[in-house]
Amino acid sequence: MPLIQISLRRGKPEAYRQAIFDGVYRAMRETFNVPENDQFMTATEYDAANFHYNASYMNVSRSDDLVIIQITANDTRTLEQKKALFQRIAGLLGDNPGIRPDDVFINLVEVRKENWSFGHGLAQYA
Repeated sequence: MPLIQISLRRGKPEAYRQAIFDGVYRAMRETFNVPENDQFMTATEYDAANFHYNASYMNVSRSDDLVIIQITANDTRTLEQKKALFQRIAGLLGDNPGIRPDDVFINLVEVRKENWSFGHGLAQYA
C-alpha cells in the first residue's frame, strides 16, 4: 500500500502529470509487488518561488523539470527491490513524459504495516 506524493513546478499539462502517475504505478507493480488498483497518489505543483532545489547536489545535474517523488510504503522490501524501483521509475519517466533521469528525485519512507488505516477508522494490517 504505497502512498505517493509528487512535487513539481507549475505549468505542466495534465497528460504530463498523468504519465508520471502511470509510470510510478507501473514501476511499483513491476518491482514492489504492488497489487492491481492499489493507487493512492497526489501531485502538487509549485511556482518558482516555492520550489527550491540544488542543481548539482551529489553530482547530479538538475533542471527546473525536477520531479520529487516521495513514496511511503511498508518496510518489507529488500535493498534489491528498492534499487530496482528507483531505476524503473527513472526509466519509465524518461520514456514518457520524457523526464531526464537527473530530474527524477525519489525518497522512500518506510513504515510498519500497522501504521495504515484504509478507511472506517480501522488498522486493517494490524
